[in-house]
Amino acid sequence: MRIGIVVDSTCDLPGDYIQNNNVVLLPITVRIGEAVLADHRDEEATLSFLHAHVAERGHEAETVPYSVEQIRDLFLGKLVVDYDHVFCLTVTKTRSPIHEHAVQASFAILNDYKPVRQAAGYNSPFALRVIDSQNLFAAQGIGVVEAVRMRKAGEGVQKIRERLEELALNTHGYIVPPDLYYLRNRARTKGDRSVSLFSAALGTALDIKPILHCHRGETAPAGKIKGFETAVQKLFDFTVQRIHAGLMTPTLCVSYGGELAELRALPGYARLREACAANDVELFESVMSLTGMVNVGKGAVVVGFAEPPHKFA
Repeated sequence: MRIGIVVDSTCDLPGDYIQNNNVVLLPITVRIGEAVLADHRDEEATLSFLHAHVAERGHEAETVPYSVEQIRDLFLGKLVVDYDHVFCLTVTKTRSPIHEHAVQASFAILNDYKPVRQAAGYNSPFALRVIDSQNLFAAQGIGVVEAVRMRKAGEGVQKIRERLEELALNTHGYIVPPDLYYLRNRARTKGDRSVSLFSAALGTALDIKPILHCHRGETAPAGKIKGFETAVQKLFDFTVQRIHAGLMTPTLCVSYGGELAELRALPGYARLREACAANDVELFESVMSLTGMVNVGKGAVVVGFAEPPHKFA
């Protein structure tokens, strides 16, 4: 059984990891004015685009996920020949239409895939399972890493599916955005008025930074801390506590809206890395996707891990 793994480019994992483990990418295009870049998880291209466009005008960006037709063409042109069963893990459907596009594409190929497989010498059926990660950015990476790990171990399709669905319900993403004005302007661009001008101005004046928690498709404040570096250190210290308590998978994903050297210099990060090493937790560090950066801002920090429900403290 040849098992394929597909993710969209909002999933924050290192580009080398995605390539080396044959994870197929659904790129999302970001357009800011006349500047356009399809996000293929190329850190150098992402940082170049960040410095040139995102920092000043990112809140104006338009993000364009693969259409149903583009995903269908990818499935028929490559996946139905290369694999027998494919898991497509998407960003939470509450934040992007890409999950719905992938589901529609999975139905669209039902009547078309058999001749394609037969022409390539395969007479066995093909199956595709679209799974909503119910999370975003670095937290999306948790399910992908587990799928890769289980595929390498030779686990069967049903066991992998059940595990991925279990992790989707128990994965937590935490985000510290550096700029409330940016967050407000970006939200208004998308028709979301949850961050008011007053709260953005008050938060900025008092240097209050929210720590946002994404779980089961919903994003809400988990805490409000004075100062960006203090908020980030609070998040890192909390993550260390969760690591010592025991995670559901030996995986921690961290992404940053900028150069990784800046992430590693943040207070509390060295201790976080030490906790991962001491507890045999594999740490994945990556530059945040362009989609992530245009939504939460340059310099944002995201941490993702899997654990049963808990309280942020």
